[in-house]
Amino acid sequence: MKESHFKDNFWNTEITSTAGYDCLIQHLNDGKKTCKEIEDFIKARASIEEKYGKDLLNLAKKNCGQGELNTLKRALDVFKLQIENVGQSHIQLAQSFRDEAKRLEDFREKQKEARKKVEQHMESFHKQKASLYKKTMESKKTYEQKCRDKEDAEQALNRNTNTSNTKQQEKLYAKSLQTKAASEEADRTYQQNVATLAKTVDEWQKEHMRSCEIFENHEVERINNLRNALWTNTNQLSQQCVTNDELYEEVRKSLEQCSIKKDLEYFIDLRKTGDNPPAPILYENFYNVQRLPSFSQSPVNAGRRGPLPVPVKSANDTLYATVEDINYSEVRY
Repeated sequence: MKESHFKDNFWNTEITSTAGYDCLIQHLNDGKKTCKEIEDFIKARASIEEKYGKDLLNLAKKNCGQGELNTLKRALDVFKLQIENVGQSHIQLAQSFRDEAKRLEDFREKQKEARKKVEQHMESFHKQKASLYKKTMESKKTYEQKCRDKEDAEQALNRNTNTSNTKQQEKLYAKSLQTKAASEEADRTYQQNVATLAKTVDEWQKEHMRSCEIFENHEVERINNLRNALWTNTNQLSQQCVTNDELYEEVRKSLEQCSIKKDLEYFIDLRKTGDNPPAPILYENFYNVQRLPSFSQSPVNAGRRGPLPVPVKSANDTLYATVEDINYSEVRY
């Protein structure tokens, strides 16, 4: 199958038409716009990655398990450290995105400058070609008119050949010579303009083909650069996932070293308060507990106490009563 190229497919049968060239320019402008849109997209993604990375760094600074001990504390420290590393890696990824966007911007500006020179050159050719074409058509019109004037003069001279008016014949003859000279001059001008136009058109065609080749190369480079930029961007995102997983793997490894038994033993050894529980609280019957009278001044005997003395009832005792007295609850006066 024959390969298609710009130089073979963007012509127009009308000599002054620039439709094919204009179509190419429009396509290249659209491509330039796409480059700018992808640049802006990557820059926006870089801002997102940078903000995410900074948020992770701030998050890693927050208190998280400060009261934990031993292996779980070490695992939490590794966890926070790796979150911080993930944040740093996203900030680095953001910078990589900005570098790629800058490379695309430089490429776009480079193509813009190269295209500008070609477009200025082609614009000059288009103006020159259009001007020469107009001039050629005007000289053709003049040439045709002069030829008609010559024919009219010759016919008038032939019609008056047999007339006796010599002065009139001389006048017609002079006009015939004049129109002939004018037609010949118009013919030469017309031929010169046609030749000049042909030369200009030939140069324009060569320049058009050269411009098409340049534009096609630009388009190949543009598509290749955009494809590579997106490919690189995707690889960077994939690598970021791998990097994140490697950092999180360190967290998993630290958690594998986290021992519930060791942490419990460590806490017990560090913070234990004693191994003897308090003595049980025994029941004490109020009536079985022997107490000394509150008014007694005798020292308390630390040994075993004997039975309390039985109160002696006397006939004159009006303040106290014994249990044997059935009226013990009555106050006596």
